[in-house]
Amino acid sequence: MHVVGWVVGSVMVAIAIFLLSWLLFELQYKGRPGNQMELDTGMWQIVTYDPAKVYQLKGEFTATNTTEKLDLFITEVKAEITLLSDDSIADVAHRVRIRAKHEDASNRTDNYWESYIVKAGKSTNLEILVDIRGKDLSALETLWVKVNYVIYGPGGRTPKTRHCIVPLQFPESDRSERWRPTADADVLPIRTHLLSSLDTPVEVIRRYVSNHSQPGDIITIGESPIAIMQGRFRHPTDVKPGWLAKRLCYYFLPTSSLATACGLQVLVDESGAWQVFWAFAIGAIAKALFRVPGMFYVLAGKQARLIDDVTGTLPPYDQFIVMGPSQPQAVVDRILAETGLEAAIVDVNDLKAVSILAATPGVSIELLNQALLLNPAGNADEQTPIVLIRPNQ
Repeated sequence: MHVVGWVVGSVMVAIAIFLLSWLLFELQYKGRPGNQMELDTGMWQIVTYDPAKVYQLKGEFTATNTTEKLDLFITEVKAEITLLSDDSIADVAHRVRIRAKHEDASNRTDNYWESYIVKAGKSTNLEILVDIRGKDLSALETLWVKVNYVIYGPGGRTPKTRHCIVPLQFPESDRSERWRPTADADVLPIRTHLLSSLDTPVEVIRRYVSNHSQPGDIITIGESPIAIMQGRFRHPTDVKPGWLAKRLCYYFLPTSSLATACGLQVLVDESGAWQVFWAFAIGAIAKALFRVPGMFYVLAGKQARLIDDVTGTLPPYDQFIVMGPSQPQAVVDRILAETGLEAAIVDVNDLKAVSILAATPGVSIELLNQALLLNPAGNADEQTPIVLIRPNQ
């Protein structure tokens, strides 16, 4: 009996040592950086702008290996483009070329990407050249570039995509645009080009608002355009729904942006799985037992009410999940500091619901609610993300 007990005890100790070793090994693995390399959002310039026959554009990108010790490879880079237009593009032809811009290697010019090693903490560059030709390109509105690339390293083969939205039309700032009177203020919706992460709020205001504004005016900008300029949008192919998002999304109304696994996963990524879980649990109890709706949105974090799932914005952002803006107060404070105009970031819809995300000190919230009640910016494809408000004296 003593021998049997000794054998059983030895086996149990061995199993415990094995499980502890496995757990420590797994925890160490979880802390490994993996394939941490991304392309940045890129800088685009229009080299040739002739709407009668040709557009030539160049995008410059940097890929940075953010690990401390690991060498990573970029083994593939390909680009594809989609053209958006108000008219047929049957007669429009385009060509896309890729050029490596490595500092320490010869760079091919035959559109072939040669596998390249990026050392730990280092970066490399590449160019994408787009040539668009046709009899009349004046109806082209937007260029959507998908840069597909593959990172190879300790994390295996990791395919990634960088989405770039490049505007091709830029409306003139027309002084003759008509103001709309309300009880306490006049409002002017201002049309812009299709905004993207290439833009900043201050630059857009200087370009489109300066011809209309005067001291005392208030600038309001929609929350989704601000988020888009911050690059806060994700394609569903880049979102990996987890266990929690796949199960909880069924409990939201079909019209909610959280009613899909990808939409809810974006919230989980923003707020954290535990916060979303407890918000859901407490919200369900509050609604079922105490008839108090909406507690989930109170507890799940600010992004819960701001995320727009696919179809929530105008093309091509209708293919993306757009989050709410980051640090909205800092954005309006910078607008005031650099333009001298009071500013607010707002979320307005056609149901006469006005939500103020952030505002500078001189803004009257009551005035904003009254002036924006009828949603002068529109809720379709008006492309008027800015509304200028002029209080009645």
